[in-house]
Amino acid sequence: MTLRLREDLVATARRMSELGLTPGMSGNVSVRSPVGMLVTPSGMPYAGLVGDDAVELRMDGSARSGQRAPSTEWRLHRDILAARKDVAAIVHTHSLFCTTLSTLRRPIPAVHYMVVLAGTDEIPCAEYATFGSAELAIAAVRALGGGNACLLANHGMVALGESLDAALRLAAEVETLAAQYWHAVQVGQPHVLDRDELLRVRARLAEYGQRKKPRS
Repeated sequence: MTLRLREDLVATARRMSELGLTPGMSGNVSVRSPVGMLVTPSGMPYAGLVGDDAVELRMDGSARSGQRAPSTEWRLHRDILAARKDVAAIVHTHSLFCTTLSTLRRPIPAVHYMVVLAGTDEIPCAEYATFGSAELAIAAVRALGGGNACLLANHGMVALGESLDAALRLAAEVETLAAQYWHAVQVGQPHVLDRDELLRVRARLAEYGQRKKPRS
């Protein structure tokens, strides 16, 4: 199982880079493992990662296996996974528009109904703390609450999911929302959808997609 998780982790990291969500070697990815979590290594280009480069950590932060140093943001991943038992994977990016809004320390309001994919009525922005610090992890957990995405002030964003694929999809969706909001405010003040409309959207999305037909 852990071998497959390692391969899935680095595949997700490579895809994150291919989508343009991680300039240079920024950003990181984690997933729960049988003994704690697997996280991407520090300071290594994503294109060249292989499964053995993933670092397995216990939840106390001690290394289980691997010769690589873990991402400097391992505390961020560890604390979110510890606080959110419903989450299996985390994607952290420095994507352009999310990071731009984070420098303004501005949340992303419901200017588009797809904001509900994050499980909240807006994408909040966590308070600033130095990268890799325990304080940043605490700020992110606080900002997320029960939601699945937040900005990190003057830094980037995090997206959570029940799988690596789900976390990456949400990270890409939140970057799109950030871009839409940024472009809208260049022209004027965008209209924000109210809570009643977001409740209707959630109800409609619950019926979205293909469903298995009952057997005859």
